[in-house]
Amino acid sequence: MKKNTRRKKVRAALAPPDYKTIVFAGGGSRCLWQVGFMDTVLPALRHKPAEITCVSAGAAMACLIYSGNKERSLELFKSMTAANGKNFYPERILSRQRAFPHYEMYRKIMLDSVDARGLANIHKGPLLRVLLTRPPFWAGPRLATFAGISAYYMERRISYPVHPRLTRKMAFKAEVVSVLECKSPEELADLILASSCTPPFTPILSWKGKTALDGGFIDNVPADFSLDQSSPMLILLTRRYDPRSIPAIPNRTYVQPSRDITITKWDYTNPAGLDEAYRLGVGDGESFLARMAP
Repeated sequence: MKKNTRRKKVRAALAPPDYKTIVFAGGGSRCLWQVGFMDTVLPALRHKPAEITCVSAGAAMACLIYSGNKERSLELFKSMTAANGKNFYPERILSRQRAFPHYEMYRKIMLDSVDARGLANIHKGPLLRVLLTRPPFWAGPRLATFAGISAYYMERRISYPVHPRLTRKMAFKAEVVSVLECKSPEELADLILASSCTPPFTPILSWKGKTALDGGFIDNVPADFSLDQSSPMLILLTRRYDPRSIPAIPNRTYVQPSRDITITKWDYTNPAGLDEAYRLGVGDGESFLARMAP
């Protein structure tokens, strides 16, 4: 994951538009694509973004990018996934351990990657805002989780929208939290994990004493929750959509991977897949800059 001279030449030659907001979609391990893309595009922007709106693993990637510890974090993620043999350990159920290793690995990556200095760096960067989902009034945490996951996959199978609406109609509520509220690395890890809460891969989690679920249940591409809707916005998707389904909204630039990312979002056993997603993001970032050339 090293920079190369060709990328430096591309950066020097081009000047893409000013994006006041960048949106990081969720997508689990696929979000390494966003890191590769940003490694290429961010240095070429004339002005740095004022706001990052993000959700789930996209929020984790945004934090790692602005922490100043990105390279170390990515190497840690790769080494941990290389040492993890399976995404599901049924033999742990009898000993009442978690059969899915994702929560412990995810939290360790965040805590080992973002220390007090890293958090201070994040606070000095763009206003970083994270989307959570709050359960509806009619359901407890377990029923809300089942209903949210069911609605998410049902809507995706039927219409595959970039911005789903079904869970909002079911009274799930969105909550956006500024990372400035996090006063310690532990609080930041709590926030990111809450925004990524997808049982059974994670336990049911809470934020500020109330149940919080994956923000992607509300919208896995949280552009609608950005504060500034009138200025140019760059939206980083992590999966392929039919171009006809991508909204044509003034001031919004949606960017998607040039091909399907092969690693699945909850695959924590595949360091080569992480590298592949990152490299695809680098290449797609170069293509994006070339398209922006006058």
